[in-house]
Amino acid sequence: MTRTRIPVPLSVLDRSRTRRGREPGEALRDTVRFAREAEALGYRRFWVSEHHSVPGVAGSAPTVLASAVAAATSRIRVGTGGVMLPNHRPMVVAEQFGVLESLFPGRIDLGVGRSVGFTDGIRRALGVGKEAVEDFEERLGELAAWFGGGAAAYPQVHARPAEGLRVPLFVLANDTGADIAGRAGAALVIGGLRGEDRLVEAVERYRKAFRPSAAGRTEPYVVLAGDIAVAATEEDARRLLVPEAWALAYSRTRGVFPPLEPAEEIEGRAMTDRERGYFEGALSRPVYGTEEQVVGRLAALVERTGADEVLVTTSSHDRAALLDSYRRLAGLVGLVGLAGGT
Repeated sequence: MTRTRIPVPLSVLDRSRTRRGREPGEALRDTVRFAREAEALGYRRFWVSEHHSVPGVAGSAPTVLASAVAAATSRIRVGTGGVMLPNHRPMVVAEQFGVLESLFPGRIDLGVGRSVGFTDGIRRALGVGKEAVEDFEERLGELAAWFGGGAAAYPQVHARPAEGLRVPLFVLANDTGADIAGRAGAALVIGGLRGEDRLVEAVERYRKAFRPSAAGRTEPYVVLAGDIAVAATEEDARRLLVPEAWALAYSRTRGVFPPLEPAEEIEGRAMTDRERGYFEGALSRPVYGTEEQVVGRLAALVERTGADEVLVTTSSHDRAALLDSYRRLAGLVGLVGLAGGT
């Protein structure tokens, strides 16, 4: 079968997932090593995430981890997917990214989201409430202002060294947040690789709402994000996704997102009907299969949505198989040596 080439760049989001019985520090070091591999394979960006009090995720300080990733690489763009803006003062975020951009000029992306802590306890510890998401658009505007001449509400205050720097802004959104990204003149990062109607409608709303920003983009830019697994067989690719699917089912039924476990243990495990429902649901959302199957599906989705880029978010317990998946995906679309750009 003739393979179809995907006409857009691919990038990586790594959440520093922990594995059962391993220290969180190992996951962070794995992230830095993975970034080097992604750069060698030609992926455009390598992003890290922000999660708090989650046993299954070691990445709680994305700007710190992004600095380590940028220092360990030389060409690939590095950023966050994302900094959760309700948890931080916009000025501090601007200062942090001003430092990153000053240290690694032309390589830093500022990806922000509007999620707050998963539980009441986490939100109290962070000093935010559920209602903080309602101020997201206002905070986003303030964040952009700090990179300009400063926020109007704080005369004679400047976010140094951010002021005057141009750091590309990305907004992580579901279908309800696409309009905010458009009004901010930011790039849109939106999940859902199966091409549901709501996804397509959200992308259309984003493009319709888009307003060029003085220091940002002049045209809409859409990044589709989701899990993608590639292997020699469709069964092997599905197995790569099993640990993350079980972790999601576990979190939905027990309220705790756990470290990853081996796929073979999970496949032999008895599950309640509720657990099985979440588990199978999680496995229905990613794109997976052989090279021919995956590239064909992704190419069709890119054509349907008009996406400019795909952000691959796959995690798995078997890191060797995971890296092989990323290699297969990069190889079949000819990415090697193409890292860079904004």
